[in-house]
Amino acid sequence: MPTLTVDGVEVTVENGATILQACEEAGAEIPRFCYHERLSIAGNCRMCLVEMEKAPKLVASCAMPAGDGMVIHTNTQKVKEGREGAMEFLLINHPLDCPICDQGGECDLQDQSMAYGSGTSRYLEHKRAVKEKNMGPLIKTTMTRCIHCTRCVRFATEVAGVEDLGALNRGENTEIVTYLEQALNSEVSGNIIDLCPVGALTSKPYAFTARPWELRKTESIDVLDAVGANIRIDSKGQEVMRILPRLNEDVNEEWLSDRSRFSYDGLKAQRLDTPYVRKDGRLQAVGWAEALDVVGAKLAVTDAARIGAIAGDLVCSESMKALKDLMDALGVANIDCRQDGAKLSTATRSAYLFNTTIAGIEDADALLIVGSNPRLEAALINTRIRKRWKKGAFPIGVIGEQIDLNYGHEYLGAGAATLQEVAEGKHSFAEVLKKAERPMIIVGQGALTRNDGDAVLALARQVAETTGMVTGDWNGFNILHTAAARVAGLDLGLVPGEGGKSVPEMLDAAAAGDLDVVYLLGADEIDTAKLEKAFVIYQGSHGDAGAHAADVILPGAAYTEKDAIWVNTEGRAQLGLRAIFPPGEAREDWAILRALSDKVEKTLPYNTIDQLRAKMVEVAPHFADIDVVTAAPWGEFGTAGAVDAAPFTNPITDNYLSNAISRASGIMAECSAAFSGKVEEGTGTNG
Repeated sequence: MPTLTVDGVEVTVENGATILQACEEAGAEIPRFCYHERLSIAGNCRMCLVEMEKAPKLVASCAMPAGDGMVIHTNTQKVKEGREGAMEFLLINHPLDCPICDQGGECDLQDQSMAYGSGTSRYLEHKRAVKEKNMGPLIKTTMTRCIHCTRCVRFATEVAGVEDLGALNRGENTEIVTYLEQALNSEVSGNIIDLCPVGALTSKPYAFTARPWELRKTESIDVLDAVGANIRIDSKGQEVMRILPRLNEDVNEEWLSDRSRFSYDGLKAQRLDTPYVRKDGRLQAVGWAEALDVVGAKLAVTDAARIGAIAGDLVCSESMKALKDLMDALGVANIDCRQDGAKLSTATRSAYLFNTTIAGIEDADALLIVGSNPRLEAALINTRIRKRWKKGAFPIGVIGEQIDLNYGHEYLGAGAATLQEVAEGKHSFAEVLKKAERPMIIVGQGALTRNDGDAVLALARQVAETTGMVTGDWNGFNILHTAAARVAGLDLGLVPGEGGKSVPEMLDAAAAGDLDVVYLLGADEIDTAKLEKAFVIYQGSHGDAGAHAADVILPGAAYTEKDAIWVNTEGRAQLGLRAIFPPGEAREDWAILRALSDKVEKTLPYNTIDQLRAKMVEVAPHFADIDVVTAAPWGEFGTAGAVDAAPFTNPITDNYLSNAISRASGIMAECSAAFSGKVEEGTGTNG
């Protein structure tokens, strides 16, 4: 490892590190525009110039490898003049847009021009103007401000895997364009807004709505998929103005999917803000006391065997625990959090976790994807897989739909028959997995929601065991969830009790008149047409499918409006904090259930959220370990049996309308109209 001296400080860095990285290791601050630690090196902007002894001129520290014995100076007069010269060139054509630019207050160019800008210009020529580009409904372009750092181009090509962005022409005619004058079609395109160091690429939905110093910033967790991306919610008054990613190397690095970033306008649309009770065939607004009295009276006179409860995909852990406790107190065995009908049990925790962990993908050396399209179901996991694939020696096989995953893969087959061949060692890809030191399998919900889901799960376990995926320090068996609430629901035991019915069985029983009351806790992804004969209680935040079928509506809080614990697909418990208060008469979900327990004379044993969480820890101790993944022991799961010949179908067909919040979002509706259906197409061999 090379050892060099930076401003008199001796520092040793890894082989292959750059001078810029060595300078930062030594505590020196180096300005930069084009350099980004997660992207390839471009060396475009020249702001990172430093002086190296025995070198004839200043060197670009981002592009120069650190060498043993180098002596670097970062704050000499020569360095200062070099950086001021680079800044002068960058500002030749940059317009004086700061007062009207959405990047104002968060702009790298603003910050660095304070240190290295001259304050005057020596150029009398007209500044050039560049025509705006169409990058779709999410990204607003003002390309006259572009300084050609190419961060956006490198991100699109290297991380997103969408080669739609690039530079055309040369010299002062250079422009960053989408080659075919079309929208940038990527489910992670919004990250180029964060990467842009100037105001050339900004958020189109956020344009001209707020300044950063007006916003209250709250750290929280995204719940629109099961990745559990760390986010920052920026709010103004009682409105969420934007959602940005936070750094978490183990989960989302510093990226965020477009659905999670831009669905925030759905938080204020189609909201349930007052209780409703159906009277004379119509829902009418009532007070909390009347609504709870109606629900309590109905639950009190209904036999426990004729009551069912379903927890939805966006429900927090605390509210599921309260629902479970209330149903247990009433003697109700018909309770389920698997509203898509996934054949997953709670007997073995490793049977429903992403055991490799998200960061662990980078340590794998072979991958089998079964019944899943991670590009739509978990975009940030897909970028991790692509990141590992780019390093090489990472064969990927896909069983299911033929899809474009933005990395090279081998299409193996369409359904469970192919998986059975791999499990029995009859398929060539089984040898690939056996030869790998750290193979992994990702099983999606498309493989588990079928009638033969339990048998498919057993085959997946057989693949893991026969190919050496589970060893002392490695577990390559992974379930990829699509619902933020699913793992916590399984951890807390929200599955049918003895003699209880699952979601499909509850729906069929309700349609047949065998179930009198159905309690929907944020459950919207079900066939509500089967609930017409039942008395439906809907508790949730949005007027989606569940609310339309309800006889009583109890308005709850969205994820931005409550302190709550969420458990992501890898089993990591994370704490989300309240950014704003719920609208109108809406209340936190666990508090509604606590109040309802009084009405049925089954008072729940907690009055505060801390007391409730203590009860959660008694059931599942890992709820006490925030941001920690606890390895789950391997065990028996799945039931061997005949499998259906039908092909696997992926659960998400429209990336932008996959949940109640997104369906309420006008921004997501635009994206759905512009992009839906385009990313599912593929040959199965693209890279």
